[in-house]
Amino acid sequence: MTLEQLNGLAVSELRQSFTQCCGATAWVNAMVQYAPFTSVEMLLQLADNLWQQTAPADWLEAFTHHPKIGDVASLQKKFANTAHWAAGEQSAVAEATTQVIEALAKGNTLYEEKFGFIFIVCATGKSAGEMLQLLQERLPNDLTTELKIAMQEQQKITRLRLQKLVS
Repeated sequence: MTLEQLNGLAVSELRQSFTQCCGATAWVNAMVQYAPFTSVEMLLQLADNLWQQTAPADWLEAFTHHPKIGDVASLQKKFANTAHWAAGEQSAVAEATTQVIEALAKGNTLYEEKFGFIFIVCATGKSAGEMLQLLQERLPNDLTTELKIAMQEQQKITRLRLQKLVS
C-alpha cells in the first residue's frame, strides 16, 4: 500500500498493520497516535524513536510474534498473518543443508532455554549458515547483552517490514 493508503486506514486496520511489523502493543499504540504520517522517512524515523523508548517487557512481547528461525510449521500455523514476510526474510533457510537446519534447531533450543526468548535476528540477506554462526556467537552472551542485541535486531526487522508495508 502507499503512505496515503496507510494514512487512510481506520484505527483498527492501522493497528493491525503495525502489529504485523512489530508485535509490541506499546509501540503499536504509540505509532497509531502519531498518524497520519507526512512521509515514509518520517514514519521510519518515528518508528525507530518510539522503539527506543520501549521497555524490555515490550521487546519480549515483540519477540513472541516471530517464529523460530527455520521453523516452517510455526510459520504456517501461529504466524499466518506475517508468514509471507517471515518466509521471505528466512528464505535462505529453505536452501540450507539438513546439518545446518538441525544445528539451527538445536541452537534455538539452547538459546531459548538460556535467555527465555527465541533467537531474534534480522534474517533478510543472511544465509542459514550466517544465521547459525550469529546464533553460536551470541549464545555465550549474558542476558542483558543479549536482550539489547535482540532489541536492535527487532528494530531492523520492524523497519524492513514498515518499508514493505508502504512500498
